[in-house]
Amino acid sequence: MHPAPSVIIFSVLSGLGFGFMTFMALGFLPLTGLWAFWAWAVGYALAVGGLIAATAHLGNPQRALKAFSQWRSSWLSREGWAAVLALFAMAPIALGDWLGFGVPFIWCGLAAGLAVVTVICTAMIYTQIKAVPRWHHWLTPVMFVVFSLAGGALLAMQAGPSFVLLLVLAVVMLVLNYVGDGQFARAGATMGAATGLQGDVSVFEQPHTGGNYLLREMIFVVGRKHARKLRMIAVLCAAVVPALMAAVGGVWLMLAAVGVHLVGAFAARWLFFAEAEHVVGLYYGKR
Repeated sequence: MHPAPSVIIFSVLSGLGFGFMTFMALGFLPLTGLWAFWAWAVGYALAVGGLIAATAHLGNPQRALKAFSQWRSSWLSREGWAAVLALFAMAPIALGDWLGFGVPFIWCGLAAGLAVVTVICTAMIYTQIKAVPRWHHWLTPVMFVVFSLAGGALLAMQAGPSFVLLLVLAVVMLVLNYVGDGQFARAGATMGAATGLQGDVSVFEQPHTGGNYLLREMIFVVGRKHARKLRMIAVLCAAVVPALMAAVGGVWLMLAAVGVHLVGAFAARWLFFAEAEHVVGLYYGKR
């Protein structure tokens, strides 16, 4: 599929923001006063900024609020509600850290849980799509959650947890690449099924001579050679190198590790979309 910059920015930054606020809510970064204010400001800026970036991919961004009415059937709507609830639940904790009053741990646990649920809802927007076999399995939400928590632990200066989570992330990314490469074949989709014809079907001519939305958005081909390089960059930068930096520790090295992690996260998320093969490509003879 065509990698839309707005969706890549949204999923990477909002995931990092909610992961960071999860660790903040659970007390892993015990800051007070202005330090707490700025730390929470970073968390809110990442989460809210990412969510706002997502609206750039909508055909009519001004109608984004209507998405909240479809929570019974839409994971996008559920994500919106979960995000709003998580951000509101985090507010008393942020104020408590800033102004110096305590918040019950059960409330902190609820807020952290809502943040993780928001990330899961984001992942399910893609996991539910049967027409994209590479996404349609349980490893997709696992990848989103581990990315969020690993990045959040790094930003929260948690050397031990981030080291473990980043190693887990490296394994998840490698397994996801391996499993994803065979998902389209395992789905059993064929050109015959796409066209409704029987027997061994091949393309004589394209369905139409001009371009269209499906060809622009749903059929994107990334060279195998480039994909291998980007996969290596993604795994090394998103997980392996930051894990080694976290093992050494130190505030400045941890902050640098966040930057390296983001480079890998953006590369991985670009590949997440670019390598996703939509079955509609069969109709055009592109798969």
